[in-house]
Amino acid sequence: MYEYRTIIYRLQQGQTIRAIQRDGLAGREKIKAIHEVARQQGWLDSSTIIPDEAELVTLFSKIPKTGQNGSISKAEPFKELLQKWFNEGVQASTIYNYLSSHHGYTGSYDCIQRYIKRLKGTAAINLTVPLHFKPGEASQVDFGKGPRLLDERTGRIEDTWFFVITLCWSRHQYVELVTHQDVETWLNCHQNAFNWFGGVSKKVIIDNAKCAIIKASYHEPQVQRSYEAFAQTYGFIISACPPYDPQKKGTVESGVKYVKKGFLPLRTFTSLQDANRQLREWILSTAGNRIHGSTFEKPLTRFSEIEKFLLKPLPETPPDIAVWRNVSLYRNCHVLFHKCFYSAPHTMYGQELWLKQTATTITIYHNHVAIAQHPRLFKEGAYSTLLEHLPPKAQSYMKATPEWCLEQSKTLGTSVEIIVQHYLSDATRDLLRAAQGVIRLGHTYGINRLERACQRMIHFNTFSYETLKSILANGLDYEALDEEQAFDSLGSAYQGKGIFQRIPSKRIH
Repeated sequence: MYEYRTIIYRLQQGQTIRAIQRDGLAGREKIKAIHEVARQQGWLDSSTIIPDEAELVTLFSKIPKTGQNGSISKAEPFKELLQKWFNEGVQASTIYNYLSSHHGYTGSYDCIQRYIKRLKGTAAINLTVPLHFKPGEASQVDFGKGPRLLDERTGRIEDTWFFVITLCWSRHQYVELVTHQDVETWLNCHQNAFNWFGGVSKKVIIDNAKCAIIKASYHEPQVQRSYEAFAQTYGFIISACPPYDPQKKGTVESGVKYVKKGFLPLRTFTSLQDANRQLREWILSTAGNRIHGSTFEKPLTRFSEIEKFLLKPLPETPPDIAVWRNVSLYRNCHVLFHKCFYSAPHTMYGQELWLKQTATTITIYHNHVAIAQHPRLFKEGAYSTLLEHLPPKAQSYMKATPEWCLEQSKTLGTSVEIIVQHYLSDATRDLLRAAQGVIRLGHTYGINRLERACQRMIHFNTFSYETLKSILANGLDYEALDEEQAFDSLGSAYQGKGIFQRIPSKRIH
């Protein structure tokens, strides 16, 4: 409005529109519009007092917007549509294409962009107020995308993320590059940060990351069970930001940007581990000793002189990081966790189970009672199975290994051992179940009858398990065999193989 008053004053002094245009105050069309309003209001008389800016705003707000050369903007005829689409969040390129194809718009894309920018300038701004915290009161946590780096532990090039936690009062930070954003990583990073600070803030402000919040809510967010148990151990309050309102943790948002812009550029890293070493050095030197843009003090100085002593102390005994997961028992009597299998009692099939994972153990719970514990596995596809968790039939099968069968057969008789050894040494077939069946027949019919039945099998040079069952079922083991005939049959069948010794002479009844 100051420029408008200047133009009106010059018109009162008799200056021409062309002369005012040459001085660069406005384009010709705009000056003409101002001249017309001034003429209608009687302001061109030099004795007339030019109105104040408030009255000028009311009068000149109806003047159409003009381009840089003073012409009426070609977007002006579509101002109502443009306002509507701008309010709906339609982007400028979409608006330009639609106006050109459906409304005969002949202007440029830049013209639409300029008009949208003017609308943005007049739009309501979501204003914020700074949040102030006392020393030790709060810290803020966030993840930010990092570079791809070699992980020395796996030998692979991995995607990485910055885990950043910033103390809200001093602005001192802990930063770590990690390769995952899962619950275990989240908890480990918290523990590393608390050890770095030497204490814990009363409150930890977080976004709604899945590793921390199961369900985001403005009033009652649902916290991940593992994180809640961790917070109870360290004694801090979890403060989740309202959904879609990251400004509530603007301190750490700025911290992530500062790390990306201040630490990453012009650096080289040999590995993830090397990058983390450089990060720690950078925090204690450059980052910690800069003059912060909000506090106008050095973060490391504010921390070491004041805030460090107002943090809550760490637990006397460092707790094991525990991750909880709701799991289901498969039909094979195992639960699956991180691509590894752990057994649980077969009677728990169909029940709700919880799995607790620490650095070294896996514990499975039902109704808050531990029902299974295993050493933690790390190789994908690995199994940890406790025999007592399996159904009775499966237990019997699992116990009866080839070695077990052979040892049992030695206690049942020489002929029984020969038969079992025959089944276990078959070159093309797995006859373990046949060997197991022989042992069970000894429990059913007794040692003496089984030994005689096996001798009869050897005598007739047949090794079918079904034949052995038939001999015992029909009492054929009671029939006498000629001693010489039995030995000749045995020798002719196995002497050339050299794997059996002659049965001691004994009359069979």
